Amino acid sequence: MIKLLTEVDLPVFTKKVGYRHQSMMMGSCFAENIGNHLLELCLPITVNPFGILYNPVSIANCLTNLLENKKFTSQDLFFHEHLYHSFSHSGKFSGTDQVKMLDLINAKVKESQNVLKGCSHLFVTFGTSWVFRYKETGNVVSNCHKLPGILFDHYRLQVAQITEIWVQLIQQMVKLNPDLQIVFTVSPIRHLKDGAHDNQLSKSILLLAIDDLVTEFGTDLVSYFPSYELMLDELRDYRFYTSDLTHPSDLAIELIREKFEISIFDQEAKVISSEMGKLVQACKHRLQNCNNIGFKVFIKNNIEIAQQIQNKYPFIDVGSLIKNLNEKNEI
Repeated sequence: MIKLLTEVDLPVFTKKVGYRHQSMMMGSCFAENIGNHLLELCLPITVNPFGILYNPVSIANCLTNLLENKKFTSQDLFFHEHLYHSFSHSGKFSGTDQVKMLDLINAKVKESQNVLKGCSHLFVTFGTSWVFRYKETGNVVSNCHKLPGILFDHYRLQVAQITEIWVQLIQQMVKLNPDLQIVFTVSPIRHLKDGAHDNQLSKSILLLAIDDLVTEFGTDLVSYFPSYELMLDELRDYRFYTSDLTHPSDLAIELIREKFEISIFDQEAKVISSEMGKLVQACKHRLQNCNNIGFKVFIKNNIEIAQQIQNKYPFIDVGSLIKNLNEKNEI
């Protein structure tokens, strides 16, 4: 039989993800896409508590903030273009009200620290080894927030720099949570602003650093999921990209997500997520006439299905789906 694609071998994870234990996902917008889908399926997962992060140093710094239960103050913020910003956070946390912004940031830190203490898996997606270092402080930032480029040094990390930081960090995290499984992946999104060649060098550095960490700690603690390879080999066609020819299309993300679930979901999670997936599609269903009696019946039936799933699996919280369906019913 002729094969029309290069199949990528999926890793065999001894410790699986399920609905009975919390997980955390941190990193690039690719991690955000996968994580938000898992949230839709009502898995107990915390996604990017500092917003989208791209480079290994920024991700490590934010995890360190969780380990140290850092309390952010006004000194950690700066004002630019009518908004307060944090160099540790993405623009998702920027705002006009400094007090509300700090309350949100610190609440997220406290909540996420508790998750990190007891979660079964931490998924980390590196996007680039290029970083921006703020000249005034000498610190690598998570986001420049559109400040002038002259204020930053822009350079590429080396493998040894990444591994040195992460070896120490992993040791600290395991002391806090001895049962933690860390799964690294590299985002398939190309950072072409750095140039095609420099993007390849950047991704190579990330891959080598992760390989060193897997070798250092062993696969019982640190492992790798090949999302980057799945995109470049199995989905080696521009029809799997958006119109910018850089970002994976919705179909590509869905295909990689399916591979991820096959690889790491426990058997119970596979069964439950299949039931939840049908309900999620119902929540996304739209009709032109929401006052149509048939639509009202459709919503009512799916609320009953959600309640049945809740009764069948009492350890799952489907409240967000029921709320979504009720909101549709009130339109």
